[in-house]
Amino acid sequence: MVETSRPPRVTGIDAARAVALLTMALAHMHATTLPEGGATPIGLAVAGRASALFAVLAGVGVALSTRWVRDRRDHAGAAAALLVRAALLALLGLGLEQLLDTPPAVILAQYGLLFAVAALLVRLPATACFAAAAAWCALSPVLSHLLRAGLPAEPGPQPDLAMLADPGRLFSTLALTGYYPVLTWITYLLVGMGIGRLDLRRTRTAVRLVVAGAVVVTAAYAASALLRGPLGIGPAGVSDVVAGTQRAGTTPPDDWGWLAVITRHSGTAFDLAHTSGSSMVVIGALVLLTGVAARWVAVPAALLAATGSASLTLYTGHILVTGSTGAFGTPWWVGQAAAMLVVGAVLLVTGRRGPLEALVGRLSRAARDAVVGHRSGNGSTRQDDKRSGAAPSDAPNDAPNDAPNDAPNDTARSASGPP
Repeated sequence: MVETSRPPRVTGIDAARAVALLTMALAHMHATTLPEGGATPIGLAVAGRASALFAVLAGVGVALSTRWVRDRRDHAGAAAALLVRAALLALLGLGLEQLLDTPPAVILAQYGLLFAVAALLVRLPATACFAAAAAWCALSPVLSHLLRAGLPAEPGPQPDLAMLADPGRLFSTLALTGYYPVLTWITYLLVGMGIGRLDLRRTRTAVRLVVAGAVVVTAAYAASALLRGPLGIGPAGVSDVVAGTQRAGTTPPDDWGWLAVITRHSGTAFDLAHTSGSSMVVIGALVLLTGVAARWVAVPAALLAATGSASLTLYTGHILVTGSTGAFGTPWWVGQAAAMLVVGAVLLVTGRRGPLEALVGRLSRAARDAVVGHRSGNGSTRQDDKRSGAAPSDAPNDAPNDAPNDAPNDTARSASGPP
């Protein structure tokens, strides 16, 4: 079958991935917590938000890459592709932890589990995604608190290849007790899928994302402050400084008052809400900037977008360099950021993909085609779909989050309903 041409990519989405990658590296390579507790300026600015942005962008990529899905057979093909991506990301993440066993914490294995969850959700429309995200944001921290009763407050060792010998422990670490617990992080996936179902080429959509995100952030901080202040709800016998000190993915399960905090990486409803909102603001602002002001920001936007389109490769390189050398501090970060942008420039000039993106994309497309047959360039075998310009599923975008988002970003054409 002859391949049809691909619709243009949404530059703002790839640019957002680059911003997430660079700010994640900034958090990894600087102190984010003060010795006496509380956050450093860098911690206040990016800790917790960069990883959330990557996870939200993963959901955006899933939505964009599955717009061609129309029926159960299509869903099965899309799910096969996502499950292959999930397995590859998980193995890469476990392998990096096995190889390095040093900070920073690698999120790829958790990211893989998120993609496996996404395989079940590809036909949800935008409204359902946002509604489910709101409900899961409120309920999942409570469920996590209940399921972790009697367990240690800290996450313990990061999952590595050795944990494959104990699947139950591996799943529990990834889903419930680790640094990036998938149980609560499904919120980010759903928010991103909702965003990806919107028409991201409309200025109105970008403005609404910025405004809605700002409202969510403000409401989250206000609600937490109300509980902690006038209502006096919070962790017992814990100072505000300690309660506000960055967590490692969860809160202590022996005190329900912890669920009222908005602390970075705490996984409370308020933490999930405010980081989801900040992600919406960043995505909306960059989509707006690269759309309305495209003439004035064309070069830097193209460079950021090319860098963001190779986030999986660049994230893996960042982890390898940082974990093996102990790179820490501003000079190291500037050097790595410059190297990432140089790679982005090379990819922009040559029109190539990052090597890991190309590999993951090729294998996931093979899995999809094994289920539904070879697809045309717009991801469909149907003549009506080809005429409508439905989004391709094999688009070149594979990016990470404190992790990578290796999901495609090819178009933002359709409205909020399921494809």
